[in-house]
Amino acid sequence: MGSLKPKIQTEVAEPAVAEKRLPLGERPLIMGVLNVTPDSFSDGGQHLDPDRATDRAIKMAEEGADIIDIGGESTRPGALDLPTAEEIKRVMPVLERLHGKLAIPLSIDTKKSAVAREACQAGASIINDISALSNDDKIADVAKEYKTYLILMHMRGTPATMQQNIHYDDLIGEISDFLRRAAAKALAHGIAKNNIIIDPGIGFGKTVEHNFSLLKHIPAFARLGYPVLIGASRKSFIGKTLDLPVEERLTGSLAAAIYGVLNGVSIVRVHDVVQTVRALKIIEGIAKAD
Repeated sequence: MGSLKPKIQTEVAEPAVAEKRLPLGERPLIMGVLNVTPDSFSDGGQHLDPDRATDRAIKMAEEGADIIDIGGESTRPGALDLPTAEEIKRVMPVLERLHGKLAIPLSIDTKKSAVAREACQAGASIINDISALSNDDKIADVAKEYKTYLILMHMRGTPATMQQNIHYDDLIGEISDFLRRAAAKALAHGIAKNNIIIDPGIGFGKTVEHNFSLLKHIPAFARLGYPVLIGASRKSFIGKTLDLPVEERLTGSLAAAIYGVLNGVSIVRVHDVVQTVRALKIIEGIAKAD
């Protein structure tokens, strides 16, 4: 589990991206969400200021996050594409402030290769592509060049259209096939297999029932042979099920994270880091008990 000890560098250092290996398979990892956007569904506008965003990232590292995922473009349902220059303008001041300050990897949440390249030059060692190379397959070239991890997520359509006319004939089969093809595409671009992570895309073009099914069938995605990431934190299927606003969805988010970890998830992407660290510590204690 993520440690509650601060993961802060005492000296500014610039290790090679290739050296920032994740302990995948050793324990579940916690990815802290840092949205530098005005309109993300949960924390939009809270971290637009680079200094506030930097402070939040450091706080999440102190709370036990294993990864900080920085995103400058909202991917909430109905969100429109953000111009590349604006996305870079939002994320780069934060990346530049954090580079060398944290002992944990930085991830860039983007579907644009130009943004990914700028971020990797500033020290990001993970690219989190919600389009799984379907928006801009040059992201794979950036990941290969910088030897970063590449997260490939399933999304139906785009954020602007993903919640319209939702239909699957075989939810788990179709998403598994999509992720298998996306991973094959990444491999064809020369990305090492052990640098690929898959994400079934909870909330991205799915109904409430679909999201529960994705969580139930995590083992099917794990059988594809790649570490699985899930991002259920504070999402609308929790709010609709419990009839709760975003700020009151912690218990539902923890339940989803714990269920995922118990069924083979390698990384949980969360807003509430310290609470998730504590919950998973108890799960770890149970698992290790005689």
